[in-house]
Amino acid sequence: MFNTLFSALENTRSSISKAFNKLKSGSMSQEEIENIEEKLLLADIGYDTVESIIEIIKKFKAGDFLFEVKKYLINELPKLHDPTILSKKPVVVMVVGVNGTGKTTSVAKLAKMYKDMGNSVTLIAADTYRAAAVEQLKVWSKRANVDLVCNENSNEPSSVLFDGLSVSKKNNSDIVIVDTAGRLHTYKNLMSELEKMHRITMKRFPEYLIKNIITIDSLLGQNSIVQAKEFNKHVPIDGAILTKLDGTAKGGIIFSLHKEIGIPVQFIGVGEELSDFEVFDPEKYVNGLIGEDSGK
Repeated sequence: MFNTLFSALENTRSSISKAFNKLKSGSMSQEEIENIEEKLLLADIGYDTVESIIEIIKKFKAGDFLFEVKKYLINELPKLHDPTILSKKPVVVMVVGVNGTGKTTSVAKLAKMYKDMGNSVTLIAADTYRAAAVEQLKVWSKRANVDLVCNENSNEPSSVLFDGLSVSKKNNSDIVIVDTAGRLHTYKNLMSELEKMHRITMKRFPEYLIKNIITIDSLLGQNSIVQAKEFNKHVPIDGAILTKLDGTAKGGIIFSLHKEIGIPVQFIGVGEELSDFEVFDPEKYVNGLIGEDSGK
């Protein structure tokens, strides 16, 4: 089967593969090593991780280092865990993030994935600031064949959330996915609003397992780390959706996200269609970075 992750990482991979290939051919000069160091840093892999890679390159011979680099990178990421396997139902998945990170589209993709697995899914359109978000979800929910709860006459996200969870509870939905408003982490009022939504869910709907997932725009690189840290101060972030991976050469951000904050990437967006969405696989990801298509 065609590996869409491998394809999505083409921009990142092309920026470092030539440098790796020169080293493999036996050109282990200091200039070439510095070149690969620069390429890895530009891919946003992170300084500490890059330094460890350079040490591996220096330690092993030209023909042997690539296997060791792959092994090291895979071990740097959390073990493969399928986030679609849920320990408890019903579940509320709150999708949060800054404006323009592909949040609403990710909500729809996530809904389709869970629906295709046989779950009953309800979407809640709790972004009351952007009218287009509700219209988007109306279209996406029909395509994904899932229920949608919205209130275009309300400008209170917590109220829409409460109504949506009440409807979902009555309908015995397995999974409820909440599209929250995009917000800059520096806006204290909006972050407080997010905290309120989390509290309402915990107190008024204790039977729901709550998962908070942040959308991370791959194009933003290291700036995403700052955003994720701030969101994590206000609501506990359980995982991340990495979006727009097919349009960036900064696909190495995953290492910093896990290493600096401890937030695992759980899903990746690799295109614009509803089906362009995958559970994150560390081995596939590393193969996509280095240049080996697993074909799976």
